[in-house]
Amino acid sequence: MSLVSQAPREAPVSQVSQAPREALVSQEPREALVSQAPREAPVSQVSQPSWDVQASLPAQPVQIPQTGKPERRLPVAVYKLLLVCASLIWGFGFVVMKDTVDMMPPSCLLGVRFLITGLILGLVFFKRMRHAFDRDHLLFGSVIGVMLFLGFWMQTLGLIGTTPGKNAFLTATYVVVVPFIAWLVIRRRPSVYNIIAALVCIGGMGFVSLQGTLSIEAGDALTMVSALFFAVHIVYVARWSQGRDVFVLTVYQFLAAGICGLAIGLPTEAFPPVEAVFAPAFLGNMAYLIVFGSCLALLFQNMALVHVPPAQSSLFLSLEAVFGVLFSVLLYNESLSLRLIAGFALIFASIVISETFPLKLRRSGTGPDMRRTT
Repeated sequence: MSLVSQAPREAPVSQVSQAPREALVSQEPREALVSQAPREAPVSQVSQPSWDVQASLPAQPVQIPQTGKPERRLPVAVYKLLLVCASLIWGFGFVVMKDTVDMMPPSCLLGVRFLITGLILGLVFFKRMRHAFDRDHLLFGSVIGVMLFLGFWMQTLGLIGTTPGKNAFLTATYVVVVPFIAWLVIRRRPSVYNIIAALVCIGGMGFVSLQGTLSIEAGDALTMVSALFFAVHIVYVARWSQGRDVFVLTVYQFLAAGICGLAIGLPTEAFPPVEAVFAPAFLGNMAYLIVFGSCLALLFQNMALVHVPPAQSSLFLSLEAVFGVLFSVLLYNESLSLRLIAGFALIFASIVISETFPLKLRRSGTGPDMRRTT
């Protein structure tokens, strides 16, 4: 279950603006991770992002450390390829999780995965954590970590009762939910296109999940709940990352999510035997989820979001659901009916509508009234 893009590192100017929110909402919730202002720019005051989620919040200047020569920029096509690679990694992760959750119960699995990820990232960003070891980072990082855990927990429980392909597409509906959560939290009205996307998405979810008796399987229902938690997580990451070191927040959220998983799993779930934990298949799956699914895909995503426009980034990252279905068909032998294909198509169309049309209207100045409501 992904997040804040950053300003270009080459910019020598004193005022740097961060990228709009549309890059935020399409990323893999689960690795809903964030980047921050560049390290290569001179020390300056950075203006706050103009995202829907943040536009109504008071500006808080962020200090950028001066570190020397600018980083060499690669062709844009390379950064787009990095986004596709991140989507590919996360898409394959649905099949890996389906296989791994058969070996270890979901709460313990998430606890081990996130705790190790947090420790690895903590070593990488140790110097930054020393400078940002304060109440705000600890508190906000812990709260969004709990939200992240709840999203992944519901998603993993749902994965037990559904296929990886359905789990991938139903999780992706968080993109459509985010504007409505932002409306509740900061009173920013969703656009008419957000509403259209929501209706299209509901139709797609119906095709995917409803059975002949108009009932919904438990696995699909839990996956839908996970999408709601991921949407809440994204909104609060956007809100609380202002003026704070988002890499440090990321470390704390993984550590908090790992502690939540173990706190629930150890008393209530049967931990697998030692020989099962050290089996090559299980260790390989965990290594993939931690190194590739959490750390490497995050690096690819944050590097690319600096250089790829938000609308394009959203579309590339939404390929995660497509790859999830592809790998589920190839490796899990999931069968695709016309009804499932129609549902997947509607959900994907809703993501495209939600991510591209509102941005184009705001750029042209002809979009609907998005002022804050009272």
